[in-house]
Amino acid sequence: MVGLHWRGAGAVSFRVRSVSGRWSGWTRSDDDDRIERGWHLGGLDWTGTADAIRFRTTGQVTRLRAYYVSSPVDGISPRRLEVAGSPLVISRFSWQADESIRRHAPRYADRVHYAVVHHTAGTNNYTRAQSAAIVRGIEIYHVKGNGWWDIGYNFLVDKYGQVFEGRAGGIDKPVIGAHAMGFNNGSVGVSLIGDFSSVRPSAAAVSAVERLLAWKLDLAHVDPLSTLTWKSSGNPRFAAGVPVFLRAISGHRDTGFTDCPGNALYALLPTIAKKAAAIGGPKIYAPAAVQSAEGQVRFTARLSRAGPWTVTVTSSSGAEVAQGTGTGSAVDWTWDGAAEPPDRYSWTIASHDARPASGTLGSIVTLELQKATAAPAAVAPGEPTTVSYTLTTRASVVATLVSPTNETLATLVDSQRPAGAQTLAFTPPPGLANGPYSILIAATSGSRTVNVSIPLTIQDILTGFTVEGTQVTFTLARTPVALAFQVLRGSTVVATPPVATAGTTSTVTWDKLSTGGSPARDGVYRLALTVTDEAGTFTRAADVTLDRAAPKVQVLSYRNLRFRIGEASTLRLVVGARSFTRTLKTPGTTEFWLTQKPSRYVLTATDAAGNVTTIRYPR
Repeated sequence: MVGLHWRGAGAVSFRVRSVSGRWSGWTRSDDDDRIERGWHLGGLDWTGTADAIRFRTTGQVTRLRAYYVSSPVDGISPRRLEVAGSPLVISRFSWQADESIRRHAPRYADRVHYAVVHHTAGTNNYTRAQSAAIVRGIEIYHVKGNGWWDIGYNFLVDKYGQVFEGRAGGIDKPVIGAHAMGFNNGSVGVSLIGDFSSVRPSAAAVSAVERLLAWKLDLAHVDPLSTLTWKSSGNPRFAAGVPVFLRAISGHRDTGFTDCPGNALYALLPTIAKKAAAIGGPKIYAPAAVQSAEGQVRFTARLSRAGPWTVTVTSSSGAEVAQGTGTGSAVDWTWDGAAEPPDRYSWTIASHDARPASGTLGSIVTLELQKATAAPAAVAPGEPTTVSYTLTTRASVVATLVSPTNETLATLVDSQRPAGAQTLAFTPPPGLANGPYSILIAATSGSRTVNVSIPLTIQDILTGFTVEGTQVTFTLARTPVALAFQVLRGSTVVATPPVATAGTTSTVTWDKLSTGGSPARDGVYRLALTVTDEAGTFTRAADVTLDRAAPKVQVLSYRNLRFRIGEASTLRLVVGARSFTRTLKTPGTTEFWLTQKPSRYVLTATDAAGNVTTIRYPR
């Protein structure tokens, strides 16, 4: 056997000389739409015994490499695989797969969604005993030549109806192969050994494919006659993310630029799908379990034959939680799991002698209102607050302002909201008396409604709160029960300067000292004024930054006026009678571009706190 790789947009053909001295006709290597790292990966062609080979190129071919594979014909072991009603499959052990050359453990898709049919495009002239040798040769070429983890196909079928296990991982599992670039994950690849561009495959081969796909698609509860839209993961024809319309039994040419599986075989695919759908007993197609926002789960499926069906839900301990029954060709039953505790639930859809469908649900998510707060929780009339809460599922939300006597004063929101964190900016209307109010949030999803009440105090005693430097100015509408001023660094109280009121407007100044009298370190501090009266406690706060350090200026080039500034600053360059100003919003490197390099200048860097660094040239 020979396999060719080449670079360029052209094509490559070959012919071989038999041991009797006769040259074969030219065979064009088919890359089957496999292009990896710029190389066209031609298929493996069965040549028979030969002692010479010639190549011919058309179009642009810049590089060519050939892989010669010798795979002797040996008697295969009689061992066959049959799993849960599968057709007889010749195992990897039986066709003597070389397990030592596999490069990676099998990878699995969530399930099989569709099948892709191929042909190997080699010779049709082989004996029954030679089939296993061809499969071994394909394995060697795919791994050692193409660099794949294992043989690319999931199954191979010869003209005698023999089915060979392809890529390792379990014939009943959704093993990800390497047979259709961009469409490997979620598909099963079946390749007929031979070239069916113009010659129809044998009846034995077609019958074996029908039985194989009837079983494999039934395992995944896929209707062989159905269609689907599948997103490509990327190949020369379909870019990543492009949705592609496919049949449940598609040809390789449906997924890429290739003639595979040949015109004669491709024309048979609709008939193969019909036969596969008719093989065996009743089947369950497209089972699904969809959970609603309120914790209800709707189970649906389609039966190939109308009859009684049962849906069973069990807990992680195996105990039956619920069961629904019906009759017909459509399964449709809803379970209300909102009242069930969080658990990993399993479900099964069964009907007649059909293969049951099953799955898991995980925890039932019901509607909850979480992390409901208002910040600030006390406001003066006309001052805003922000209400925050989290919904576990999508819900209809109504938020209202409620008075101290439980009267609804205003509706703040009435709309559908998605699951997740929500915020609502709200300013109490003017004219409200001081006192404890609340914001009531009611969320409804389906038949479930949850409520939460967030306390909000309206307090007009403290107004006119302003901060300049470390001096706080404020106005009190009346004499408070208590008044306190704190300076905090994070959650730590650094100082408690005394505060006294004189008339309605007062000031309090922090001297930038800690309680022990030592200077406070540079950094961010919070100045908080807390007032308490009969209506409650009310706090106003503002952040200030202590910065006594002058900005760091590193001269990268005195001559070229290039400097590195350590913090946001305003730069002023004075050259004789001229001056240039530049503002840096972040630390970084800057350069002044002047037509003539000055012999003298002064540069000042002033930070936000007014600290100044001066650079003079010459020094």
